[in-house]
Amino acid sequence: MTHRQKRLRAGRSVLTHLTAFGALAGAALVAAAPAGAVPDTTRLAPGVTYRQFDITAAKGVTHAHVVVVDLRNAHVRVNLLYPGAVAAREPVSRLADSAGAVAGVNGDFFNITETQHPGVEATGSTDGPAIASGVALKAAVPDGQRFGPELPPGTNTRNVLGVGVDRVARLDSLSLSGSVRTPEGRLTLGGFNQYALPENSIGAFTTQWGSVSRVRSTCGTDTNRAGACSADTYEVTVRGGHVVSVSNTPGTGAITPGTTVLVGREAGAQRLRKLFKGERVQVRHRLVASRSGVPYRFALGGYPVLRSGQPLAGLDDTTSAVRTAVGIADSGHRLLLFATDGAVAYRSGLTIAEVATQMRKLGSVDAFSLDGGGSTTLVARASGAGAVTVRNHPSGGAERPVPNGVGVFSTN
Repeated sequence: MTHRQKRLRAGRSVLTHLTAFGALAGAALVAAAPAGAVPDTTRLAPGVTYRQFDITAAKGVTHAHVVVVDLRNAHVRVNLLYPGAVAAREPVSRLADSAGAVAGVNGDFFNITETQHPGVEATGSTDGPAIASGVALKAAVPDGQRFGPELPPGTNTRNVLGVGVDRVARLDSLSLSGSVRTPEGRLTLGGFNQYALPENSIGAFTTQWGSVSRVRSTCGTDTNRAGACSADTYEVTVRGGHVVSVSNTPGTGAITPGTTVLVGREAGAQRLRKLFKGERVQVRHRLVASRSGVPYRFALGGYPVLRSGQPLAGLDDTTSAVRTAVGIADSGHRLLLFATDGAVAYRSGLTIAEVATQMRKLGSVDAFSLDGGGSTTLVARASGAGAVTVRNHPSGGAERPVPNGVGVFSTN
């Protein structure tokens, strides 16, 4: 063996030992990490990754958390997280663990308080439509009744982010199509499991609503959430295709499966008063998409901030806050769940205009804003862990119970 060959062999031996030492050191660092901890960039499950990073915004540095979901992966699916009823709330971590999700974020804006209507119970129900596992849960409230920041021009409470049965994510709009058929004729349905009904309309409530009082649905007006509750209301309970009871005021309590409660206000109440016990009634309702002919497996409300790679006109560029958003990339085959941190050092947050810009930088072509502030929560379950952990710091110091969210699931 030549002198040069001996030197090369010795060098390879040293390199081998250094590599082995590095691997052991890396293993030691991983072993020393807290239980359930996730590095800055990590794989949660096949087709699902998580990372965090800083953003320099107009009002200071904020910290972002992103879960990237590959919808092309056969082991990945996305669905609605919710407590089993429309009018109910739970923390995102509990919703995710109960459903077996590997990651998730909070969802739509919701009826969080009722200070304008003393004695009326806040329902906890969301502004916009919701679909879970292909089943329509609720429709949208009138624009003037929504909770949350002012909507960008050209958007409304019917806007949704959804994933179809074709596993493609889209921005869309879902409108209610429904009717009440009676021997005297057909009545148009103006609401479905929603906390606010349009003036002069009739709304349908099913077992999916939950047990919260239905009085709130008759309060406010189409343009003023704080408007007085209606003095002219009527409620009709339908079971087995027949009217089984009537009441002058909306009720409370769980609705049994197979039962529909019709609530009318003003002209809607007057129409319902023509129905009598034992009369045959058929109630039908469905959500109709404005853009896609593909049925949705999952959908929830919020509002778009980015369409076809361009921020919407008129986005607020002055009010900074903690934010939650979802981006769509790769022709609808990739979702990005985005949440900023609510820790004091980062609480200056982002404006909605900055959210749109940031989602585009992350590769999104379309993006959708969800509830922010104290609701913003992103959770993820490390590989091998038994439960999710909250990755951001909620700005209220603890998780806020919310009515729904986006859940990411792995079948692997």
